[in-house]
Amino acid sequence: MKNIAVVGTGYVGLVTGVCLADLGHHVICIDVDEEKVSQMRKGHSPIYEPQLEDLMKKNIEEGRLTFTTNHAWGIRNMDVIFLAVGTPQQQDGSADLSYVQRAVNDIAQHINRDVVVVNKSTVPVGTNESIQQYFNQHVGELGQVDVVSNPEFLREGSAVYDMFHGDRIIIGADNEDAALLVEELYRRLKLPVVKTDIRSAEMIKYASNAFLATKISFINEISSICEKVGANIEDVAYGMGKDRRIGTQFLQAGIGYGGSCFPKDTNALVQIAGNVEHKFDLLESVIHVNNRQQLLLVKKAKERLGSLHGKRVAMLGLAFKPNTDDIREAASVVVANELIQEGAYVTAYDPIAMTNAAKVLNIEFANSVVEALQEADVALIITEWDEFKQLPLNTYSEHMRVPIVFDGRNCYTLEAVQEAYLEYHSIGRPVVGEVDLNKYLYIQNFLSEHG
Repeated sequence: MKNIAVVGTGYVGLVTGVCLADLGHHVICIDVDEEKVSQMRKGHSPIYEPQLEDLMKKNIEEGRLTFTTNHAWGIRNMDVIFLAVGTPQQQDGSADLSYVQRAVNDIAQHINRDVVVVNKSTVPVGTNESIQQYFNQHVGELGQVDVVSNPEFLREGSAVYDMFHGDRIIIGADNEDAALLVEELYRRLKLPVVKTDIRSAEMIKYASNAFLATKISFINEISSICEKVGANIEDVAYGMGKDRRIGTQFLQAGIGYGGSCFPKDTNALVQIAGNVEHKFDLLESVIHVNNRQQLLLVKKAKERLGSLHGKRVAMLGLAFKPNTDDIREAASVVVANELIQEGAYVTAYDPIAMTNAAKVLNIEFANSVVEALQEADVALIITEWDEFKQLPLNTYSEHMRVPIVFDGRNCYTLEAVQEAYLEYHSIGRPVVGEVDLNKYLYIQNFLSEHG
């Protein structure tokens, strides 16, 4: 078992540190935020991620997991130092490496022995070689530093599961001994290991996310054609997925991808290509399709109602995907802002993500689905939470002013919707139960006036 430091306790760093501790290593997680570290020492996770907090508490109690703001104490005498800091997107789409540079500088100041630095941050091709050169110039005789690229492939909402049940472990290194040491850290997982040079490992991360984003935008384009020709995207995707060369994953039509990885990494890869004078036409189109897709529900609702001005809109879901509180690059932010621009009154509900959403959205928030739907003229399903998928469909007609639902995640079967009194618009499928608005509102007003 090794002594490991993890610099950065964001999504990747915290999950990596906690899971490595659970594999039996002694792990110190380092962060600059005193309050955050104080809470993590008590076993409180700063992010919502299934299973993570339980594993934190277990490994803290068993003495394998520690948190600190003291870089000197956390870095000295370590066998391995993981670099897991953010690389946010800059204005031009490229990755901001300032956090990486700061962390590398901190590590260099406190190394006192031979050590392997494992970079899990997503960085442009060639970055790890630059980090190696920096250590060579600044560490001197205090110790030999070998840099290894070990990109992460953790899905938010299932990151702990992915850490223990991943498809592969990528190790990019120029030093075979360093690569073997990193491989040994993961030995108990018994996962396939792919060893490459450092630059190839860096590219694998970007290429993987870009390909998955491409599948999403492709199936969303097909869904738009399905609506126009009268086909059902679910049948189409099922038939495509039976081809083993294509597979079933990432063929679910919807309102596009979001989160901290796909948007950032696709834009960064376009920038990387541009830096070597290669115009990545395909990926630029993927990004364009996704940006357009995020506004699809607003476009559909506006076409159906004529105008959204003065309409009460219920938004169900704010997180970019279920089982996370992350709203980074979430469709909900784009949708809410567009609805406000159209003059709509927006009330939103999400089981987990409302606290984060309140930091960036100036809308009303409800405490339940029913409260969000109350007297709404239209409902938009943004995130496919189980709570929404399991909702009795008569809930919409019982609480909405007009039971018109635009489902951005195809949460319900068309057969189930046909049994409910509901006008239902989904992605790439036929409209079900179209309501005569004038007749419906006349009846509602009559009943209201006459009890």
